[in-house]
Amino acid sequence: MTIKTGDTLPEATLIRFGDNGPEPLALSNLTKGRKVVIFAVPGAFTPTCHSAHVPSFIRTKAQFDAKGVDEIICIAVNDPFVMKAWGEATGATAAGITMLSDAQSAFTTAIGMNFDAPPAGLMARSKRYAMLVENGVVTVLNAEENSGQCEISAGEGLLDAM
Repeated sequence: MTIKTGDTLPEATLIRFGDNGPEPLALSNLTKGRKVVIFAVPGAFTPTCHSAHVPSFIRTKAQFDAKGVDEIICIAVNDPFVMKAWGEATGATAAGITMLSDAQSAFTTAIGMNFDAPPAGLMARSKRYAMLVENGVVTVLNAEENSGQCEISAGEGLLDAM
């Protein structure tokens, strides 16, 4: 079942690359009592993700801060080492965006946002979406129809929907 507005996020453990290497994080700890933006991409360093999606949240971070968003989280089905390198390469980490790994696609699959694109070498990847989550509940969900597009799931698209 695909997640929708009004749903509570499922329990999930994601991985962040911390000071001492990979660290598991319970998603519920990141969302409990907080207003959080979560956006997901098909893959780190892939064209649209790298040149459009992440930069849109870097550009709009101050606007989300002004709307009371506590944290912006980027999730991809990549390992935490790749997510760390990607955050550094794009400037997302320096901008204060949290880069999290869903390496086994467990969270992505649990919310029904997984897809396969064998010709591109993408298996068990995430569809492109952005959501506003308040105290663990999805209050806004903007999912792209085509994973190659980044319009309603971009920072500006989510801001417009808030």
